[in-house]
Amino acid sequence: MDPVRLGVIGCGVIAQHHLRAAKASPLIEVVAVADVREDVAKETAAKFGVPTVYSTAKALLKDKRIEAVVLAVPAAPRMKLALKAFARGKHVLTEKPVAMNSREVKKLIAARGGLVAGCCSSRMRFQPSAEAAAKYIAFGALGTIRALQCRCVSPDRGTPKSAPPAWRLIKSLNGGGILVNWGCYDLDYLLGLCEWKLKPSLVLAQTWTVAPELVSHVAPGSDAETYFASIIRCEGGEMISFERGEYCAAETEDSWRIVGSKASLRLHMIPAGEKKILADESSPETGVSTRTLWEGAEGWEVPLFGPVQDFAAAIREGRAPKTSLEQALVVQQITDAIYASAAKGKAVAVK
Repeated sequence: MDPVRLGVIGCGVIAQHHLRAAKASPLIEVVAVADVREDVAKETAAKFGVPTVYSTAKALLKDKRIEAVVLAVPAAPRMKLALKAFARGKHVLTEKPVAMNSREVKKLIAARGGLVAGCCSSRMRFQPSAEAAAKYIAFGALGTIRALQCRCVSPDRGTPKSAPPAWRLIKSLNGGGILVNWGCYDLDYLLGLCEWKLKPSLVLAQTWTVAPELVSHVAPGSDAETYFASIIRCEGGEMISFERGEYCAAETEDSWRIVGSKASLRLHMIPAGEKKILADESSPETGVSTRTLWEGAEGWEVPLFGPVQDFAAAIREGRAPKTSLEQALVVQQITDAIYASAAKGKAVAVK
C-alpha cells in the first residue's frame, strides 16, 4: 500500500512521539509540520527529516499533497482545525480530549462524511495486556458485566522545579483539568475493553480545584479541577465508580477493575516494568480463585506509537480507527455530565 501522506499540526512534546511513530511505519510519509513557533517547527522538521515547514495550520491544510493530519495542539482550537481539514478532504486524528465538549464532537461527526477520524484516547488499549483483557471479556468469561471501577490518586510532590504548562489546568485552553487530561484514558480503556456496549445514562459527581496551600504548585490562573469523584449509572443497570486526583494529600493508588457475575478483572492501565492482569473467577464448587491472565513488562512506546500507526492503517483499510469519533463522543458526554453534576449539585442525565 502507498504510504499515507501525513501532516502534523503542533510540534510540542506529544507531536514528537507521533513523528517517531510515523517515521517507524512504512505506511506513513510525513510531508509537513506546522507550529506558530516557527523555530520549534524548523527544529522538529530537521530532527525527523520532514521536508516542509509551515508557521500556520492554515498553510499546512492548503497543502494538496497532505491527505491526513494529526492535531497535536491543545483542545480549544481542535474543532475548528478539524472542520477545516474535513472541508479540504483530509482525514483527522485528534489528540485527547477529542474536543472542548460534546457539542463540538457532534459537529465533527456531522462534518466527517466518508473520511477517517479518531481520537488518541485509545492509547492505552494498544498494549498487549489490554488486548488480553479484551479477549477474555469478549469470550464471555466475566458473565454479565455489573460494574467498572477506577480509582487513581497521585500525591502532591512538593514545590515543582519548573512551572507546569498552563494549558493543563485552565478550562479555556483545555476544557478541564485532570478529568480530561487522564480521565479520558480511563474511560476509553474500560469502556473500550467492554466493546463500548455499556450506555451511560446518569451521573452524580463532584470536582475540586487544587488546595489553597498548593496554589503555587500549578500555573497562575489555573481554574480546572485537580480531583473528581463520580458514580455513573448505565442503561442496563451497570455502574461505573470513577475517581481520579492529583496534588492530593494521599499516597499513590492506581486501580482499575471490571466486575462481572462470574468473574472480575484486576487491571493495570499504565505501562510498567512489571505488570499483571488478574482474573478472580467464581466456581459454585470451590468459590473464588485467582489466576494470572497476563504478566509481563510494557513500556510507553506501544501506547505512544499506536494511535498514529493505527490511524494510517485505518485509512488504507477503509475502517474506523481504534477510537472513532462516535466512541470519543461517549467519553466526552460522560465528561460533560460530570462537570454539569458538580456545578448543579445533583445527578444529571448523560446527553
